[in-house]
Amino acid sequence: MEKKQRVWCGAAGALAGLANGFFGGGGGMVLVPLLAGPGGLSQREAFANSVLIILPLCALSSAIYFFRGSLDLAVALPYLAGGLAGGFLGGRLFRGVNVDWLRRVFALFLLYGAWSSLT
Repeated sequence: MEKKQRVWCGAAGALAGLANGFFGGGGGMVLVPLLAGPGGLSQREAFANSVLIILPLCALSSAIYFFRGSLDLAVALPYLAGGLAGGFLGGRLFRGVNVDWLRRVFALFLLYGAWSSLT
């Protein structure tokens, strides 16, 4: 990897960490476009790498929220169970989905998130 790409990837990671720490999630929405654009990864690689990068960021953010008393495990556990099932299914289906459709679905999630935040 070239030095310029490493710098972009480091900046993307820093922005993802900032988003996760500040908002409690959403770092992947920052990572995917930055990894696919300036990072030089293919769209599929950007999606896959963002999942790997987000894992420790989410663990760290969760630990911080837990130790500050802001995390209710009883509320979070059912979502975690559903998220694990959905993550497994999504990972299995990932290879068979056309990259153009992945981008479109991702864009719809971004638009939905933006709309939900504004209303």
